[in-house]
Amino acid sequence: MLRSTCLLLAATCVMADVYLHVPRGSNNRLNENSANRQNANRLFDSQNNNRGGYNVGDQGQNAQAGNGEENQYRMTYFQSAKAYKTLTDDAGKSFLTFEWTNQHGCGGNEDTDPHKQNCNIVFQYMCMPEINSATGAQGAGQIRNGETTATQNYQQTNNQNENQNAATNRRNNNVNVNRGLQEPWEWYDKCNSRERNAGLFTADQKLKANNGRGISAAIYTRQNPNGNRRGYECPEERDYYPYWHPTVWRDIAVLSENASQCAYYTNNSFNTRPYGECIETYGNGQAKHWSQYNNPADCADNGGEWTEFSSYLDKAPEFTTQAACEAAGTKDGHQLIWAIPYDRPLIGSISTDEACLVAMDPPECKEAPWSRSNHLGNGRDGVANNYTWTIPQFTSTDTQRCAMRIRYNISTDDYDPFNTDSTQNKNIAQGIVSPVQQNPIVEVGASSPLRLAINTAQFGRVFQDRSHAFLLAPRPAGVGDEKLYNLNVRGKRGNIVQTFPAVEYDFAPNDLNITDADLVHIQWTGSNSHNNGNPGGDGQTGDAGEGTGGTDRSNIVEILDRNDNFPIPFENTNMWTGAEIKWVPNAGKTVTAEDLAVNMASSGYYQCMNAATCQGESVQNKAQLNNLLNNAPASYEGAVVKFKEGLHQYMSTRNNNFSNRSQKGGINVNKK
Repeated sequence: MLRSTCLLLAATCVMADVYLHVPRGSNNRLNENSANRQNANRLFDSQNNNRGGYNVGDQGQNAQAGNGEENQYRMTYFQSAKAYKTLTDDAGKSFLTFEWTNQHGCGGNEDTDPHKQNCNIVFQYMCMPEINSATGAQGAGQIRNGETTATQNYQQTNNQNENQNAATNRRNNNVNVNRGLQEPWEWYDKCNSRERNAGLFTADQKLKANNGRGISAAIYTRQNPNGNRRGYECPEERDYYPYWHPTVWRDIAVLSENASQCAYYTNNSFNTRPYGECIETYGNGQAKHWSQYNNPADCADNGGEWTEFSSYLDKAPEFTTQAACEAAGTKDGHQLIWAIPYDRPLIGSISTDEACLVAMDPPECKEAPWSRSNHLGNGRDGVANNYTWTIPQFTSTDTQRCAMRIRYNISTDDYDPFNTDSTQNKNIAQGIVSPVQQNPIVEVGASSPLRLAINTAQFGRVFQDRSHAFLLAPRPAGVGDEKLYNLNVRGKRGNIVQTFPAVEYDFAPNDLNITDADLVHIQWTGSNSHNNGNPGGDGQTGDAGEGTGGTDRSNIVEILDRNDNFPIPFENTNMWTGAEIKWVPNAGKTVTAEDLAVNMASSGYYQCMNAATCQGESVQNKAQLNNLLNNAPASYEGAVVKFKEGLHQYMSTRNNNFSNRSQKGGINVNKK
């Protein structure tokens, strides 16, 4: 029996949703034109409201996301510069600021502004090399958004001696290339085949067992006692952090309610320590991707080999021996380790050979930002809750296709989540009473007892949101070792009631403070099917706004003051004059400040002013832009710009209704 002190924070049995706004969290949406998502089980278990989330971005002006992934827009964030770890003053780093809302609050000081519950927030990501960025071609295990909202299929095996061909056929019969995929099929098959951690506290919940297998697998948890499946997510790994087996997720940060817990999180993160799993083999000697046994003793007793794997950022294949790897020590400032790499588990690809690996950094751990309980809104001083990620640099220089997730864990103090385990599970025969019970009746001295609203499947709860697929690309030519900040757009079509629990349009970060030596990558994505139509469930339907219904549009024009609602003409610009254009898509063309201003004002519809510069995409030659951006693309690939000193303020012309939205932002550039 595997026993663990890993923490599942407990929660009161109320809705406590978490929504990711930058990058845009899907909440399991794809391209629905309804207010409610169509399939809450598409990729993962969010436990959020059906109305939350943002559709995947469209490339052009029409709703084409369901007609092929090549029509979807994948946000592209440039990696930190090569050897950024050897530079000083944060030079070479690329920054992406996450923004989110969590319903039940977090952070703050227990003495001055105590919350009603404990909490932590965990950011993680997974990546794999991009297979074909031009067409979006997919492999069986390629991270993808899919073209339909249906959940991937799954059929388990009850044959302990299944051979490799049978496993491959089972996978091929299950996985549909038109459906979304983040964790690979093998990840769930491993979870469904491995015995669950029987040392965990399950209160009075009765966890089921696998049909035909004779075990209770890791798909059954106190939060998921019936073993319901969402995509190829492993419920046990989802519900517990840090996990005690290798995982396909890499840690970014842990925002804890108490900084004293940080040593535990950083020391036990898979980023920083290896974890083991049982490796059995097929008849041909190839390592299997799954085993029933979850601990070293049972593994060895049944002919397996308990093997410790390490997470890694990249591989360093130029160092072919342990001696060479350890002698080199670092690569581009990254630490090198000699260990067994944990790759995405695919049939026929499991290797237990050691290799030279570029080590992961420990996750950053710090106290969570304060947010108000029972309020899906901003934090201190009206600023969105946020965390800024330093995007790593993959030493292989490959473009990576990735997804990221936020997990929000909340608990009460009704039992100690660190020291309560299976020995306190309800057991009538042994006279054990769980410290929390389903809807208990309590005596308080009144004339009759009172019932508490406690659902022990939710009294200790994790909520989650995930991004759509995005790319982490090497820095292009022209972008050197400067600090690089990402400037994006959050929100979707509709007024505050219609979008909730998503948000209305705004720029993110809303205020950017940089120096005249820094770079800004401006980019955004939007959907053409954000109609918020029926069914609307427990919220209002509709998509109030300007322009064609259901369409997201943004642009940037300069204003003199945040209180102004009229843009200034290019002749009076301060924002664009003197700005250095470091990168635009389709490199090789000459771009002037006027071209860039027109490009951003038209949301990429016009590439330049004059036909001599960009021919058919110019203001001179192209059909006229609709004044509400209706014929502009929903997503904008953008540009990387170095701005001159000064305060540059801007707005979106379409999303600037006086009473709501007011999509405005500012870049404050100081002299370095």
